[in-house]
Amino acid sequence: MGAEEGGDGLDRYHIAILAELQREARLSNAELAARIGLSAAPTWRRVRWLEEQGYITGYRAEIDRRKIGLGVLAFVRVDTERSAGSATRELEAAIRALPEVIACHYISGAGTFELQVMATDLDAFSRFSIDTLLNLPNVKDIHTSFSLGEVKAGGALPLGHLRGG
Repeated sequence: MGAEEGGDGLDRYHIAILAELQREARLSNAELAARIGLSAAPTWRRVRWLEEQGYITGYRAEIDRRKIGLGVLAFVRVDTERSAGSATRELEAAIRALPEVIACHYISGAGTFELQVMATDLDAFSRFSIDTLLNLPNVKDIHTSFSLGEVKAGGALPLGHLRGG
């Protein structure tokens, strides 16, 4: 299935599969096939190929954080003491191990990370920031902003550029 698709390996059916599965990952293969206009067997082969090639990296349920008691979403900028490779890797490993941190990005600039942190309430977040975040290896300072409301979250990746415009 690789060579006949052309340049980057994706044809219009692959792109349609990605779009549909981003909208609804629990589609049966038969329903997915009907939506993209192929029969079941080639659709299944294409999904498997997308998984094997790493285009699809997993499937998961979206959970309403408030329903499970996570009322606080904080954006935390972490400034580091130094940006040596080993120090950065040590901090990255420590951050990956924290379940409260749901996303982390290394931001351009001098040793800055941007974290998204979930907590049950402000008291729990305060304890987490003082007891955990400030004690991470190589952390110089943290700066926090709180979400006052989600405008858009968990969005699907844009695929228009794959369709040629």
